[in-house]
Amino acid sequence: MSVVFITGNHPRHAFIARCLAETGKLKKLIIEQREGHIPEPPADLEPELKDLFRQHFTQRSEVELEFFGPAHWPDIEIITTDVEGLNGAEVQEHIRASNPDLLLTYGCHMLNRSTLACASGEKWNIHGGLSPWYRGAITHFWPSYMLEPQKTGMTVHELTQQLDAGDVVHQCVAPMVRGDGVHHVAARAVHKLGKELPDLLQLLYQQGADKITKVAHTTTGKLWLGSQWRPEHLRVIYQFYENRVVDYYLDGKLGKSEPKLHRQF
Repeated sequence: MSVVFITGNHPRHAFIARCLAETGKLKKLIIEQREGHIPEPPADLEPELKDLFRQHFTQRSEVELEFFGPAHWPDIEIITTDVEGLNGAEVQEHIRASNPDLLLTYGCHMLNRSTLACASGEKWNIHGGLSPWYRGAITHFWPSYMLEPQKTGMTVHELTQQLDAGDVVHQCVAPMVRGDGVHHVAARAVHKLGKELPDLLQLLYQQGADKITKVAHTTTGKLWLGSQWRPEHLRVIYQFYENRVVDYYLDGKLGKSEPKLHRQF
């Protein structure tokens, strides 16, 4: 069994790549160079919001380094690209030549039909969010903002031309740990899936794709757009709830609604 993995270049992406490499089935990495891990705040923000913006993204970087270490990659063939080249001829030829049993993506932009057609095996995406409730972008932030941190999770689903809408293969959620802030609970979700990926790949290898149970979404859920996020949202997390939304949930102040997950084991 062989896997081609297309991903971003942040620490969480490198961690998932290393988890895949541990299986011995990862044959090629295609890395899309993403935006800076600590972006600069918009120039027109008021000083207070600029400070919150820097605090938020600096803490994200610190927490990812704490959980995943610097972005170091397994010792296999690596191809680098950018968003313009992601669906270009070079990437397509690498996929076609590898002929993977599984084409897996995480943290990259969408693949078009021509690129997907280069792989004849299974085609899955790792979505950093719990579908269908949290499809789209920034979907590890929105659960805490919406006061349901228990829905901070990961979804492995079939790759389609609709964003995060393919049949669900496997899901997990972050454990709720007292004291965790928004970035800690996000990192725990990624870490949990990374540790489950070897078993998921082994199941695919042993049983075959036709034995993997997949479920279609029964609702369209909510598609969150990157353009919907504003620095002002940070006030809810950091000023009103003091980045303690998880504690509020554990104390029963936000209800106890648990999501229904689709899992292979």
